Amino acid sequence: MPTALTKTVSLQGIHALGVDVQVQVRPGLAGFQIVGLPDNAVREARERVQAAFHSAGIALPAKKITVNLSPADVLKQGGHYDLPIAVALLAALGAIPQDSVENALFMGELSLGAKLERIHGALPAAMFAYSTKLRDVFVPEVNAQEAAWAGNVNVYGVKDLRDLVSHLKGDKNLEPCKAEITNATPLDVLDFADVKGQHTARRAAEIAAAGGHHLLMSGPPGSGKSMIAKRMPGLLPPLSPKEALDVSLVHSVAGTLPHGGLVQHRPFRDPHHSASAVSLTGGGHQAKPGEMSLAHGGVLFLDELPEFPRQVLETLRQPLEGGSITISRANHHLQYPARFQLVAAMNPCPCGYAGHHTKTCTDTPNQVQKYMSRLSGPLLDRFDLFVDVQAIPVSDLSRAEAGENTLTVAARVAAARATQHTRNPESMANAQLDGKVLEELASPDEASRALLDKAAEKYAFSARGYHRVMRVARTIADLSGAPTVTKPHIAEALSFRRVSL
Repeated sequence: MPTALTKTVSLQGIHALGVDVQVQVRPGLAGFQIVGLPDNAVREARERVQAAFHSAGIALPAKKITVNLSPADVLKQGGHYDLPIAVALLAALGAIPQDSVENALFMGELSLGAKLERIHGALPAAMFAYSTKLRDVFVPEVNAQEAAWAGNVNVYGVKDLRDLVSHLKGDKNLEPCKAEITNATPLDVLDFADVKGQHTARRAAEIAAAGGHHLLMSGPPGSGKSMIAKRMPGLLPPLSPKEALDVSLVHSVAGTLPHGGLVQHRPFRDPHHSASAVSLTGGGHQAKPGEMSLAHGGVLFLDELPEFPRQVLETLRQPLEGGSITISRANHHLQYPARFQLVAAMNPCPCGYAGHHTKTCTDTPNQVQKYMSRLSGPLLDRFDLFVDVQAIPVSDLSRAEAGENTLTVAARVAAARATQHTRNPESMANAQLDGKVLEELASPDEASRALLDKAAEKYAFSARGYHRVMRVARTIADLSGAPTVTKPHIAEALSFRRVSL
């Protein structure tokens, strides 16, 4: 039974992780311990809190202090537990009124000088606070603008522990932070007009952008594959407010959210081919989002596709279909969104010069076969568009006229996306259409269906490949302003369907 000298305070400070902070101060040998399955960063909170209290001029009593993070069977990770531990301890010591910390969420890492450092995940934590009817959210000052987008909840940006104590005691009131739409840093858009020639590849990129389709380009080195891929973000329409919030949630958890607000441009991620499966899918010690989730709402570009380890590439298959990825670990079971547009580039052979107009391929048939076998059939079947990007002779390149610029192509893409948005009540891009919705919106006329069925039978299309042709044809029709899918749309879609590699 607790004695009259025992003081216990419970603070529900980390709602986003389902963790309650309990602090008990009782007579006994002076000490400070943290229990409840903490990792090293949380254990070190004891030293940070003690140093911060000393810097803020707050004396700890010579008593036994126990901090319990409940539930005890959930691993606690990260430095954001510092602030709720410190606040619960202040309430237990009577330094702040206990009712001032009720119905509030606290997140923040303390420096040794009592300042609050930037944390990851402030936005989703604040959104959770809003959904659970919490009144106030206290986060580091640098995270306040981010968390203020959560909704109708008071978000306070705290500079240091002294300011927080003054606010909770009523001596100095902090002003709630308001979400402000800041002018986005202009996107450094690479001009599509820089890609000279390559009319077929340019057309494929436009179709891919208009419908959110996955694109695979094959061609010799220097033919312009990477140039086209890096210009894809400029062709895509801006993020809608809902999309910006969804993308920002992922980047908030990963700690890559721009300072002071939301992600305002579609992400473009281009991991090196030495990337591991964990870096691509997410996970690791703290189950952070991977490249697929960081590309959510944007483009994931994989250059030198066959150079990626096959087991890494196979991790793409499920997210490409489902639009999300589930990370299952011993201590974590998390689901991150991963609705990205995959753009990939590869050489036709190991040396890169198979089919080149001047250079001779030096690879044997076995070497070429081994190189191509790194890409599995199920993975290739998930690409909507395949295009051969042939090398252009330098003499022709110097005389070639510049093609349409990014603004011109992006305008057509935006118009096609607007058509899809109007037609589809769920505002899905054509690449996401499935089931009855696909049949209703992308079903071709009788002559077109006959052409598609004949091609599917001749080239042994899978059901997935058949439906992908329908989706691409629907996008081609949208770009031309046609209300229905006709034979020319199906024919062009079939021309981008590679039957083998």
